[in-house]
Amino acid sequence: MDRLLLIIISIFLPPLAVLLKKGLGKDFLINLVLSLIFLVPGIIHALWVVTNPDY
Repeated sequence: MDRLLLIIISIFLPPLAVLLKKGLGKDFLINLVLSLIFLVPGIIHALWVVTNPDY
């Protein structure tokens, strides 16, 4: 998927961006919990997953 589109999705729907990039797994669950507790950590985590090629 296009990286720019994933970055935009990360800002508005962080768990969806992680789901599209990594699939349904631990990264998605971590991001879902972070987003439910407080949105900013979820956005930061999603941006990290989307922009870091080694993650």
